[in-house]
Amino acid sequence: MKRDPQRPEERPEPPPRPLLSPSSPSGRAEGAELAAPVWIFGYGSLVWRPGFEFTSRKVGFIRGYSRRFWQGDTFHRGSEKTPGRVVTLLEDRGACTWGVAYEVRGEQIAASLEYLNMREAVLGGYDTKLVKFHPQEKDAEEPILALVYIATPQNPSYLGPASEEDIAAQIIVSSGCAGHNIEYLLRLADFMRYFCPQAEDKHLFSIEEALISILPCLYYTEESLEESASVPQKSKG
Repeated sequence: MKRDPQRPEERPEPPPRPLLSPSSPSGRAEGAELAAPVWIFGYGSLVWRPGFEFTSRKVGFIRGYSRRFWQGDTFHRGSEKTPGRVVTLLEDRGACTWGVAYEVRGEQIAASLEYLNMREAVLGGYDTKLVKFHPQEKDAEEPILALVYIATPQNPSYLGPASEEDIAAQIIVSSGCAGHNIEYLLRLADFMRYFCPQAEDKHLFSIEEALISILPCLYYTEESLEESASVPQKSKG
């Protein structure tokens, strides 16, 4: 069987580096219970705008998940009237999702988790999980255990699947306090294109392609409406 060049090579995984303190029986993602360093994996807007201080960052991937624009957003990239579309992760055996892992240490841990709890968990409705992160560097010998935020179908803002064309149409008309939903899509596509050129994200790039194909139609429609408004109309009668 030929190896797919777009998928990372499957290799036996050694035990991940410890993230949770051995004295933490619950394993909850709270600053007091986490041993330094802590790694936080971002696969959406965190790849270009983490919003917290960190010690280092690594580009890489996690296995067993696909990225999907299935989460609604009524705050950061949308509103109650026009919810935006942002990404979450879907369990998908054999798939992988590329992103960025941030290392936080010392005082950065509590500050970053407090910030992300408000940005992702409270406002975004995301739950937290621990996943194995595989750095892109060729000399990386073992995966790193990282914290990740994932929205589930039980989330009140969860929108679920839709066609790439419908998702693109919804993104075009949505904006929130963090900016337009279009910016969110294009920045994520640019990250994949420039930092992970060997990887493929068909869902993401199909939505980008659908959005680009719709934009000229909107432009010419608005232009024609402006021209019509400037032309004197003949009276009827």
